[in-house]
Amino acid sequence: MKWLLFYKKIDRQILAWAIYDWANSAFATTVLAGFFPLFFKQYWSAGLASTESTFHLGAGNAAASLLIVLTAPLLGAIADRGSLRKRFLFLFALIGIIATAALSGVGEGEWLAAIMFFVVATIGFMGANVFYDALIVTVAKEEDWDIISAFGFSLGYLGGGLLFAVNVAMTLSPESFGLQDATEAVQLSFITVAVWWLIFLLPLMLIVKEKKSPTTVSGLAVARAGYVQLIETFKHLRQLRVVFLFLLAYWLYIDGVDTIVRMAIDYGLSIGLEQEHLITALLITQFVGFPAALGFGMLAKKLGPGGVGAKRGILLAIGIYIAATIGAFFMDTAQEFYALAITMAWFRAVCRH
Repeated sequence: MKWLLFYKKIDRQILAWAIYDWANSAFATTVLAGFFPLFFKQYWSAGLASTESTFHLGAGNAAASLLIVLTAPLLGAIADRGSLRKRFLFLFALIGIIATAALSGVGEGEWLAAIMFFVVATIGFMGANVFYDALIVTVAKEEDWDIISAFGFSLGYLGGGLLFAVNVAMTLSPESFGLQDATEAVQLSFITVAVWWLIFLLPLMLIVKEKKSPTTVSGLAVARAGYVQLIETFKHLRQLRVVFLFLLAYWLYIDGVDTIVRMAIDYGLSIGLEQEHLITALLITQFVGFPAALGFGMLAKKLGPGGVGAKRGILLAIGIYIAATIGAFFMDTAQEFYALAITMAWFRAVCRH
């Protein structure tokens, strides 16, 4: 009965909004967590020491995250005052799509070009997500945000996993797809991600109707109004200690979660695990994460009313993540990597939502 009531809540706008998670998760799986770190270490960083390629990858991830942290608050304020969430989402997504496609043309040993396109693509991905998350207030009622957010996240796991499965098949058997070798298959995978991302971006752009702000402004005034709103927000945060601590804690722990996801393949390669095992484990996590994301949406309501259940779920997930991360320090077999990857997949959903 509960599932039936949930499905009744899904209308065209909610579905169109959630499908964007299906769209951009192709980047999160195939590029961010999967093929980019693998290809970066073995192809684009050919001739470099393993530690040096790991440093470059970590620096690229850090640079993208830092730029988003510095710009997202102001861009978000401008988007709010000008009712520009959809436009900014499209702009950042398009930047990510173009940069992802460009990765397919980077040659062997060109690690600097690869990391530059990767940083730009990641900024596009993360920036678009800022405005995608903000649009949930347009498509769903406040009491449904937890479950609708989980629904979108679960579609992301499924959509990203489906395309990633095709991309993995392409690399394992390139001749079956008319390709010369695994290198060409990986390069084509970046193109498929860009096309997938663009196609499934369209439902949100065409169907979701952004609510106009009661104080909407236009022209150059929108930037000024956004800046003023940002300053006012920070003034209020100084008075609301709980909100400030929540935002600080979220930024710190979610950055840790994302770092684990983005560096897992590189770490596995560095300790000598075979790439087939690493990619297969990552693929499995996508389909484990699909029911996990939906399940945690329901669990938040079970653990307590309002934000109480969400807080308890987050604390549970963070505890599991800490234990799993400590366990990864002692990991040296493919079986242990599989177990850790599946554990991470189960609890990543609640950390983000």
